[in-house]
Amino acid sequence: MVRRIGRRCGLSVVAVAWLAAMPLRAQTPDEPERATGLTASPAVHSARAMVVTANPHATQAALHILREGGSAVDAAIAAALVLGVVEPQSSGLGGGGFALHYATEGGVVEAWDGRETAPRDVDASLFLGADGAPMAFYEAALGGRAVGVPGLPRLLAELHARHGRLPWVSLFQPAIRLAEEGFPVSPRLHALVAADAHLFRDPGARALFFDAAGRPLAVGARLVNPSLAATLRILAHDGVAPFYEGSLAVDLVAAAQAAPNAGKLSIDDLRKYRAVRRQPLCASYRTWKICGMPPPSSGGGTLLAMLGILERFPLSQLASDSAFPLHLFAEAGRLAYADRDAWYGDPATMVTSPAALIDGRYLARRAAQIRLDASLARVDAGEPVPRRTPVAAVEIEQPSTTHLSIVDAQGNAVALTASIEDAFGSRRLVGGFLLNNQLTDFSFQPRSAHGVHPNRVEGGRRPRSSMAPTLIFSRGGTLYAVLGSAGGGAIINYVAEAVVGLTDWQLPPDAVLARPHVGSRNGPTEVEDRPEGGVLADRLRLFGQSVVLRSLTSGSSVVVRAADGGWLGAADPRREGSAAGF
Repeated sequence: MVRRIGRRCGLSVVAVAWLAAMPLRAQTPDEPERATGLTASPAVHSARAMVVTANPHATQAALHILREGGSAVDAAIAAALVLGVVEPQSSGLGGGGFALHYATEGGVVEAWDGRETAPRDVDASLFLGADGAPMAFYEAALGGRAVGVPGLPRLLAELHARHGRLPWVSLFQPAIRLAEEGFPVSPRLHALVAADAHLFRDPGARALFFDAAGRPLAVGARLVNPSLAATLRILAHDGVAPFYEGSLAVDLVAAAQAAPNAGKLSIDDLRKYRAVRRQPLCASYRTWKICGMPPPSSGGGTLLAMLGILERFPLSQLASDSAFPLHLFAEAGRLAYADRDAWYGDPATMVTSPAALIDGRYLARRAAQIRLDASLARVDAGEPVPRRTPVAAVEIEQPSTTHLSIVDAQGNAVALTASIEDAFGSRRLVGGFLLNNQLTDFSFQPRSAHGVHPNRVEGGRRPRSSMAPTLIFSRGGTLYAVLGSAGGGAIINYVAEAVVGLTDWQLPPDAVLARPHVGSRNGPTEVEDRPEGGVLADRLRLFGQSVVLRSLTSGSSVVVRAADGGWLGAADPRREGSAAGF
């Protein structure tokens, strides 16, 4: 096999054999660091239903809903609400999200866009200083300037209206109970509060996350959030209308418009917000069908572009722990991210369709650029449509996000990724929840010598995202896997790694998530900073890869069909998630 692959790929037989024969070290360090290390998270098997979320409280809430006869959507709503209580740094009512829903009856896949929108009164100068230069990130992110209309409440309500089975009010009870009675502060939440230089400045956040002496709540201390419990009770009994046009809306707008760094969010912006049902992006990858989110997420399209490029190479015939397929993966990432940076934005401002960017003939041309023995280093965006010049602009997208994957007893599924952008968002607390700073996902510099960027700031538009909830179907249309990840701009790489591991190499989900991360976002090749990553970095340098070791804190949740027809669930060992089923 090695001789045949060596000839097909143009790499020497000796090199391929040497790379394939070099074993990796153990995947999990003996003593993982508390803040950024690994905690062993074995896969969980169940016969009928499975839940994987970023926190055990959310997993148990969703599992309870499923046992009560709730749908995958019901369970996802309960879990998302709990995550807003116990993981406030990552998501919550003040943010937004994307969801894929699969219905067994009819085999229908729906894509739901709950992304935040820009207030109507902002324009392309939002993040430009008086001198016309782009602001520094935290000049823009802190306060109300970058607060977009939160989309998560409306998204959850729309999902429930279409696919809910249990009463709406019942889905709020686990979150209300945790907010009222409190929960022990986890090591991760404590570490993030302690490391944040801005959270203490907001009076509400200071009262919630710090003790009387001004110290971050200790690990194990009980965090009680009565304001959030009150907000959740209003939404449970009255629906989401108060959030978008009632008393909660008034408080939300006041918080966003308060100095310093006041924003322009208005009651009218909230009143006009809608979650949008969009056509999912689906394409084949070898014998599989992969479905993801369309714009304003770049996650689905960029993922499918990476896979379409990698499809030209026989990954399944290469050792999964060798450097050669990882070199190919990094090069595919360079090409796909270059196109992402240039072409993706709000669908109303894009001049090139995702269909053109994932077209097989176009991706074949992109794949032909890959050198098997050397890195491309940095590449230009392609031109899938002649006479349209790409306008490159790279934005900062912070890794504070959460993902959950659920399959119910009837085989319906939800992949939901939610975020408030930076850790603790804008650091503005209102009604017990933090407001997002998602507008910083727009391009700070809206124009270049080549024209106006499709991800420019514009009133009513939705900023580009990398969130990538994903569904995998086997030949014949059977649901095979439900997955997604947290991790900011690197989400696409994390999900692509998982898809390749699950399909090409048929690895168990926990083994897929335990592998050290490797990928490129059209810059240096990023390798996870751990002992195994150091070994991989040395091997990748043999291909001319410019490697940087980084703490790549993904937050993946994966559900995959087991050989016996049941389900395997696995949570990312880098965070505090869990899997459970029945």
